[in-house]
Formats: sequence, structure tokens, C-alpha cells
Amino acid sequence: MNILLRAENITKQYQKHRALNQVSMNVPAQSIFGLLGPNGAGKTTLIRIINQIIGPDTGTIFIDNEVLKPQHVQQIGYLPEERGLYKKMEVGDQAIYLARLKGIKRHDARILLKKWFERFDLTPWWNKKVEELSKGMQQKVQFIITILHRPKLLIFDEPFSGFDPINVNILKEEILNLKRDGATIIFSTHNMGSVEELCDHIALINKSEKILEGEVNQIKKTFRSRIYEVELESKHAPEKLIPDNRFTTINTKSNNGSHSMQIRIEQDATTNMLLEALLPMGNLMSFKELTPSMNDIFIKKVTGKFPLETNQKNGEPIP
Repeated sequence: MNILLRAENITKQYQKHRALNQVSMNVPAQSIFGLLGPNGAGKTTLIRIINQIIGPDTGTIFIDNEVLKPQHVQQIGYLPEERGLYKKMEVGDQAIYLARLKGIKRHDARILLKKWFERFDLTPWWNKKVEELSKGMQQKVQFIITILHRPKLLIFDEPFSGFDPINVNILKEEILNLKRDGATIIFSTHNMGSVEELCDHIALINKSEKILEGEVNQIKKTFRSRIYEVELESKHAPEKLIPDNRFTTINTKSNNGSHSMQIRIEQDATTNMLLEALLPMGNLMSFKELTPSMNDIFIKKVTGKFPLETNQKNGEPIP
């Protein structure tokens, strides 16, 4: 696997607060890498170190197998969570100015920006002042400026904040297009649904330390709940359907002989064993595994409690 960005043993201390403690991670080239964690976990500190806004106390960042240096800034596009456009400046002039800071000639910048403004329905706002734009429109402008110079590495910190669902979908599609065009993207968000839609790999930071890293599908397999949702037509009462300690019935709902159940298979049992126990009991209508979402996995790693492993009748953890 080709790694574009590698962080090795990054530590950062602020007076009495340790923001990062020996954090290492590998961001594969041409992928979308989710950088996740609760508020205050250390994500923003790591992003600022990658952007060379601050330096680490110890540890090293590599980009394309080179130690990160000031000249690498031109290869990085950064969209921070806190937006930062000059409100009194006209949108077009400001976009050209910021594009030139990234090394794009004025003539080329104007051509590229006109194309992107048309794509995002911003053309009528070219000669307006930034303060006249809605928050969502300002975010679109800043997104365009971030990607305009086609950097190798893009860092998006909560890019969907303030967008309505339609514009969120537009931005998601553009992010996927950037990946298809060869960009590597670090994507920091609290929206776990977006992580599942977009990210190939993730790293989870909690209390200054990395506690999880890997490919999204593999992580979901690792955290399989072994809980199955079953629908069964049977004359038997639900509590008598699975008289077997190899299985734990978490929840049951019954209606006129139809039973919907959530059943956990214990470690010494298999799916086939559960099917063998169910089939003599009645007509099996459906049978599917409840796969944990990234949100479930996030909560499990941070709090130690898995939402799927909860008795839905009383909200308490399963024994």
C-alpha cells in the first residue's frame, strides 16, 4: 500500500494538558481517511501540526516519504472548521488573491474560479462582498479555494457544517470526484454516517491517544455484534422459542403469532446452530445480522458500551 502521509509518535504538550501522546498513523495515497474522535481528543492539534501551523514536541510527519518541510505547504489544501474569509472584500477578488497565494497565476486563477463558481451556482455573487453571502455560500467559496491548486493532500475539518442536505450531497460528490482524480483526503467529522459513506480508512483518537486505526470494512468485521434479527411465525410463546444457553434473546415483539426477536449468538455457537434451533419452531420469515455502524463502534471504543449490546426493554447492558 502506497502511504502518502505518515505520522510517527507525535506528542504535543500545552502547559499541563497533553493534546497528543505518541500518536502514529498511516494515510494511504488516493484514499479518504477519516480522522475521528470526541471534542478535545487531539484531532485539531494533529491537523495543525500537519499544516505546520504548530510543531510537535516529539515525533515526525512524512509526506511522500520525505520529512515534512515548509515547501510541502503548497502540496496541502486545508479547509478548517472555523471559516476565515475577509467579509468586506468582494468574493471574486478574494478568491483570486487566495489562489495566487497558492501559486496560481491571475489569468489561470480567474478561468478556474469562473468554472468552479458556475459549478456551485455562485456566479451571480462574484462581485458581492463576502458579508452578503449566506454561511453556506461562504463555505462553498472556501471549499473551492481549498481545492483549486489541486494539492496532493486535502484536509477537510467538518466540511458539511452549516450545509442543508442538498448541498451536503453536492459536496460529498465533489469529494469523491477529488479522490477519483488522485487526491488523498483527510476528513475530520463527528458525522459517522458521512464516515461510512466516504471513508476508506479511519483513525480514532481519544484523550490524546490513537485507540483504533484501519480499513473501514475490516474494522466493522472486527466489531461484529453476533446479534441477529429474526422474524418467525410460531404458535410457541417467544420465551420458549430458544431454550438454549448458546443464544441470548435480547428483545422480542409478538403480534398474532408473528415474533420479531434479536438474538445474540454466544462465542461457542455458530449461525448454523441458531438456524437449526429456529427451524423446528415455526416458519422463518427473515434472518439478518445486525452489523454495527461506525457510530456504534465509535461509542464502544470511547465509552466501552456497545449500543447493540443493550436490552431494549430496560436500556441496560446485557449480562
